[in-house]
Amino acid sequence: MKPILFNTEMVRAILEGRKTVTRRVVKPQPTFFYTYGGRIPDPDNPDNIAFLAMSEKNGKDTEEIFVSPYQTGDILYARETFFEHKNHFYYKADGKHEVLAMLGITFKWRPSIHMPRKAARIFLRVTDVRVERLRPISDAACMAEGITCAWNVDLPDAFAEVWDRTIKPADRPFYGWEANPWVWVIEFERCIQ
Repeated sequence: MKPILFNTEMVRAILEGRKTVTRRVVKPQPTFFYTYGGRIPDPDNPDNIAFLAMSEKNGKDTEEIFVSPYQTGDILYARETFFEHKNHFYYKADGKHEVLAMLGITFKWRPSIHMPRKAARIFLRVTDVRVERLRPISDAACMAEGITCAWNVDLPDAFAEVWDRTIKPADRPFYGWEANPWVWVIEFERCIQ
C-alpha cells in the first residue's frame, strides 16, 4: 500500500465520484518518450511496467528506463488535510469547520504530507498507468481529473489553473502548465478497505 497526496479540492472530487485520474510529474524530465510511452517490462521487476525514453546526459542523448511510482493493481491511500481529536480523525474536505467550533473542539489542520496510514479513509486501486505530455488535454480527461467550471471558462483552462496551484512557484518554469512537462497519468477506482 502506497500513499498519494491530494489537496482538499481533489479529495472532494474523489468523494463525489468525479475524479478517477491523477497526473504526476515525471522526474527527472526526459527529452522524449518513445512511441508516446514505449511500454516495456521493468528490468528490475518484470511484473511492473516501465517506459523507454531518451534523456540528455553530459551533452549526449541516452536511452533510459522510467518506472512509474504507481503500478496497475497498486492500492493507494489518499493523504489529505486532517486533524485528530480524542482518537477520532476529522478531514478538511468534509467542510465541518463550523460544527467543530460549535462543539468547542479546538483544532489545527495538519498538512496531508503528515497524514499517517491509520488516518486514511480513501483507498484507490490503480487501473492503468501511462505517460504523456500535460498538454493538450481533452475535456473528457479534465472531467476525469475532477474538474468542473463555470460556463465562461473552458475545462482545459480550469485544469491549467488547478495544475499550477499544485506546483511550487519556483518549479513552474519546469513543471507548470506552460512548461508542458511529461506526466504519469494514473487511472484509479475507489475501493473499500
